[in-house]
Amino acid sequence: MKISRIRSYRIIKLALCLVFTLLALKLQSADTQAFPRERAVVTRVVDGDTIVVRLDSGKSEHVRLIGIDTPESKPNKRAGLQSKRSGRDESTIIALGKEAWRNTELLAPVGTQVELEYDVQQRDKYKRLLAYAYLSDGRMLNEEILRAGYGSLLTIAPDVRYTERFRKAYEESRAAGRGLWGKGVDW
Repeated sequence: MKISRIRSYRIIKLALCLVFTLLALKLQSADTQAFPRERAVVTRVVDGDTIVVRLDSGKSEHVRLIGIDTPESKPNKRAGLQSKRSGRDESTIIALGKEAWRNTELLAPVGTQVELEYDVQQRDKYKRLLAYAYLSDGRMLNEEILRAGYGSLLTIAPDVRYTERFRKAYEESRAAGRGLWGKGVDW
């Protein structure tokens, strides 16, 4: 009886180890799971955080870059909100937005090939695609805008995969006084 009890404990222990190993592997594969990607060509830069692309299918789409926010480049409701939040007048916000737009245009001019990577949510309430855009040299456009100092973090769940990576680029640009942060302007 004692031997069968020991054997039962060993079997249970082995089964639990197997279950935990499988669970760990499942969680690890979920973290490294490939998210859908799609090739496209930039046809227009709308503002600092929105581009228009032509997908390989030929379809034209507005793409909102996930995880970042840039000042508005045109008078609108959001520019007014950014003005109130920052204590800057709306014309200053718009001027900063135009700088952010020019920076994005320099990083991804018309004709640039990009690879769009989607996260959990594929579209926002305005029906724009939500994506991380990779340039042909492998750099992520979203991150490069932050690194250059022309955007701030905008984390909206569930699309939070690169939040820490973005936070580092943002903090680095602020500390170095790059882009908009070099003007002593907090928007």
